[in-house]
Amino acid sequence: MNKYILLVFSLITFCGFSQDKKTKEKENEFTATIINAQTDEPMPSVHIVNLNQVKGTITDQEGKFTIPAVANDTLYLTYLGFKSQKIKITNDMLKFKDTKITLTELAFALEEVVVKPYQLTGFLEIDAKNVSLNDSYQYAISGLNTGYEAGNKNPSAVTKVLGAILNPADLLRNLFGKKPAQMRKLRQIKEDDRIRDLLAAKFDRETLTELLQLEKVDIEDILNNCNYSKSFIQTANDLQILDAISGCYEEYKVLNRKK
Repeated sequence: MNKYILLVFSLITFCGFSQDKKTKEKENEFTATIINAQTDEPMPSVHIVNLNQVKGTITDQEGKFTIPAVANDTLYLTYLGFKSQKIKITNDMLKFKDTKITLTELAFALEEVVVKPYQLTGFLEIDAKNVSLNDSYQYAISGLNTGYEAGNKNPSAVTKVLGAILNPADLLRNLFGKKPAQMRKLRQIKEDDRIRDLLAAKFDRETLTELLQLEKVDIEDILNNCNYSKSFIQTANDLQILDAISGCYEEYKVLNRKK
């Protein structure tokens, strides 16, 4: 008799634990609908990535999606022809399941762009003289025949140029060593099929820079110093770039263990 009572008690405890687990999982999920800002129509096949948990999903035919998320997580939404958007999850968004998120077509987003500080006259010959075509800065180094571009003027620009030329290993150490959390994300990104599918279809590095919290120039510096060709860096899709960075990082870790 005691055995039956113990069995019943165990089943009740197990069912209660399973129910609590399912409830907790639902509490750690975010559900919403994505709609077109211009037409109010639901948008299927929009890619959503949780940048904190490195999880991805896409919307269904009704524009709905569910993704693991907690308060303060940031979602990154992308869809071809629409302006990418970042959404920070709040407690009320998790509590109420009727959240609607709008995406704006790039054609509409571009209408809001204002060119400053230049006042264009409409005459090409005059406007061409007034508008700067390149804000990059070049640096000449004694003993070298060519100059080097280092992007916008900032305190680290010269350091990056010197590091790339004089000691490539130091440049990788600065990029990898100062961003350990971002580098640890590499394996997580590669394990999520939704994110891999998204990166395989993209060539703009936008999602990659958001996931890794690296600048595009940093990605180029890493690959340059890992002996990838300029052609590969310019033409590879984002998934190929991710795999290249991952391989470079693994080699960097091996070399640093030997020191």
